[in-house]
Amino acid sequence: MTDTDEGRAGPENDGQQFDRLPATAAERVVTGRPSRREVVEWWEERYGIPPETWDGHTFWEKGNGKLWAFAADVVSPIEIEGLGLRILRTRQEHWKPSTNAVQRFGRAATENVVVLDSEEAVRFAAGDDQELPRWDGDWGYVIAAHEIAGDSEASETPRATGEGGDVEPIGVGLYLHGELRSTVPKGRREDLG
Repeated sequence: MTDTDEGRAGPENDGQQFDRLPATAAERVVTGRPSRREVVEWWEERYGIPPETWDGHTFWEKGNGKLWAFAADVVSPIEIEGLGLRILRTRQEHWKPSTNAVQRFGRAATENVVVLDSEEAVRFAAGDDQELPRWDGDWGYVIAAHEIAGDSEASETPRATGEGGDVEPIGVGLYLHGELRSTVPKGRREDLG
C-alpha cells in the first residue's frame, strides 16, 4: 500500500498530533506513513471513487495509521483532538475505510459495493453477519449499501448501480468465504426490524 521505506531513517510518528500526509512517496519523512497520492489511488482502485472527489481535502495522520480528511488546510503538525473526518485505517495488512467515510463518499463508488435487500440491510445495520453467496466481486472490505428508491431486488453484480442516486451506503462490510460480516461500530448499530 505504501511504497517501500527500506533504508530510510527519519522521524517517528507522533500519535498525539495531526501530521499532513506527504503529497508523494518521494516526500515521505515518516516511515510507514502513506502519501496523499497512495490514499487517493487506493480509493480509486478499491472502490472506483474518482480522484477529483478528494479535491479541496487535505489528508492527515493521527495515531498509528488513522487517516483523516479535512476540507481545508491548517499548519502541520497541529496538536488538537479532532480534524475533519476519519476516513481510513492504514499501517495494517489491509487498509480499512471508516463507516463515516463510506457514508460520506461512498455514493461515488463504482466498485466493490454490495447492494443489500431490505432484510439484509436491517441485519447489516444491527451488526449481524450473514451468508451472501451471490456476491461475485472482490473479497475484503466492501461498501454495503441499500436501495432507497426503485427496484427492491438486491444486485448480483460487483457494482450497485442505482439509477438517480438511489443507492445509499450503510457502512463497511468484510466479505470472506461467502459471508458478509458487518463492521458497523457497536455504538452506531440500529434495530430497524
